[in-house]
Amino acid sequence: MRHFLSLLDVNPQELRHLLQVASRLKAEWQHGQRPNLLAGRVLGLVFEKPSLRTRASFEAGMAQLGGSSIFFSATDGPMGQREPIADFARTLSSYVDLCVLRTFKHSTVEEFASHSRVPVINGLSDRDHPCQALGDLLTIQEVFGELQGKTLVFVGDGNNVARSVAIGCGLTGVRFILAAPEGYGFDDLFLRQFRQVAPGGELLINGQPEHAVRQADIIYTDVWTSMGQEAERAERCRKFADFQVNQTLLAQAPAQARLMHCLPAVRGEEITAEAMEDRRSIIFLQAENRMHAQKALLLWLLGLA
Repeated sequence: MRHFLSLLDVNPQELRHLLQVASRLKAEWQHGQRPNLLAGRVLGLVFEKPSLRTRASFEAGMAQLGGSSIFFSATDGPMGQREPIADFARTLSSYVDLCVLRTFKHSTVEEFASHSRVPVINGLSDRDHPCQALGDLLTIQEVFGELQGKTLVFVGDGNNVARSVAIGCGLTGVRFILAAPEGYGFDDLFLRQFRQVAPGGELLINGQPEHAVRQADIIYTDVWTSMGQEAERAERCRKFADFQVNQTLLAQAPAQARLMHCLPAVRGEEITAEAMEDRRSIIFLQAENRMHAQKALLLWLLGLA
């Protein structure tokens, strides 16, 4: 039984396979084909945090493949409070075929998976957001025709999204550059993990976004203050002020560069409204592709793709 808690859980061949399956499923979907590959299957969704894209994309994906889903929010009895995480996992996994968790702590996902009888997917934790990165790679491949040799510049915080995207880039031959303020880059543990899984991957740190984006095929950004970091908001806004993605920054990038954001965005903070609506933005294609990438993931974890 396989889990998908991080992109560290797959090798380059498996990742390429997932992207191939996702591309095929999207093409079929565009032609009105919705095969009942998951008929009778049930997906459990356990979310400690609010969600639009993760919840909707998984529920819609399951429905399109003929399956169904059950959703649990924090108000339905938070794991570890009403009952131990292990008890929650052992019970829920006896009812469903897969589980998606969206949690604050990555350790919650790991503990749940260790007691689950079915595959577990990390729908977001404080350490990783692998489903986001999977959809992002599908989008880059769709727009550029290939991944190998492209350069992605992540402007902002070296957060869970940045870490997952960096791993995905390392596994697929995409050069990754993090343009972050001092103190907000990747820690040594992550850098060691990156080198272990992607020894040939290229990961650079550049504190000057204007310089970094001159090499970009993709400019990527995310919110400066993630859920759970609200107390740091004022300080983060001050330190990230020079890292906004706007028309001035986009003007420094090559003509072929495209703009990505994992959403939700704080327009006027990490990105301007004008940049989001720029012709180079592929942000909403990126959001759409979450569903297709995750459909491939569901089938793969069940041994059906």
